[in-house]
Amino acid sequence: MGRLVPAVTRALDILELFLDGDGTLSAPDIVRKLQLPRTTVHELVTTLAARSYIVPVQGQPGRYRLGVRPYQLGSRYAEQLDLAAEGQQVARSVAETCDETVHVAILEGTDVIYIAKVDSTHAVRMVSAAGRRLPAHCTSVGKMLLASLPDAELASRVPDDADLVAMTPNSITDPAALREALAVIRERGVAVESRESNPDVSCVAAPVRDRTGRVVAALSISVPMIRWSDERRGELEQLAAKGAADLSERLGYRGV
Repeated sequence: MGRLVPAVTRALDILELFLDGDGTLSAPDIVRKLQLPRTTVHELVTTLAARSYIVPVQGQPGRYRLGVRPYQLGSRYAEQLDLAAEGQQVARSVAETCDETVHVAILEGTDVIYIAKVDSTHAVRMVSAAGRRLPAHCTSVGKMLLASLPDAELASRVPDDADLVAMTPNSITDPAALREALAVIRERGVAVESRESNPDVSCVAAPVRDRTGRVVAALSISVPMIRWSDERRGELEQLAAKGAADLSERLGYRGV
């Protein structure tokens, strides 16, 4: 590995300072936060401004905000992202932690489609495959994605007279009951499905957001009932939330 270039490192440190606070900085702010000499900061700020990485804030002399160049680079990065590939990497990491089956899924109409999957190494495990399509209301990923829809869009996809199929006796088939369940999911930020798509499996799921904050997928962990308990559910909810947050960060989401 080659030597790090101090001037480049310092310039990047300055740019990363804009991730915090109100998004504007002055040269004295940078000197104080990075403990750099004033002359060094002046030269770096001048160079970054000349290349449109930062620009002066109108009406606030001596203060700067991010320029158009970081946005252009971020947009190009976003264009190259592959949700399935990124999801597969994160799913693998989550599965290595819990040794259960992990999925990443997207919503299409009223169905979910699994776009990434990593299996548990246990002999008893959920059997599924990437590309499989299931009714959203019967799965934790699907309920998480439905819960993330605006009310009007949810009503159009699942109207009051919707015919919700049952995959098991535990499946929700009443639209009103589904909406009640989705309201709880919105409040908790995670979804739980207990034997609603498979009589021998329960799942937890958390939302995956893109750089705009929009929910574009969900990550779930599926567990056979022989390894399921309230304590285990709590552990997996936290792990699913962390995995979904990691994937969201890969997609450019910075959080609130």
